[in-house]
Amino acid sequence: MKATRASDVQAFKDIPNIGPAMVRDFARLGLKTPQDLKKQDAFTLYKKTCRVSGVRQDPCVLDTYMAAVDFMNGAPPHPWWHYTKERKRQYPNI
Repeated sequence: MKATRASDVQAFKDIPNIGPAMVRDFARLGLKTPQDLKKQDAFTLYKKTCRVSGVRQDPCVLDTYMAAVDFMNGAPPHPWWHYTKERKRQYPNI
């Protein structure tokens, strides 16, 4: 069951939209706890993921990072595609 509030999150997998692959990504990025996401910029995480993996990630990865960071900063849970329009506006070249 996914958390409905950031205060309910105990592990990365509790965050809406976050599955095993994203949990591994967060570990590769050096994030230790879900609370570490509060201090992050989703675009910076995306760029670092591309660099660490050696390949350009699908833009939906950025959408998912935006959803996770926003949720951990107190926003209600939204599906990752809720952020697609905002991502396209902020980062049109991705």
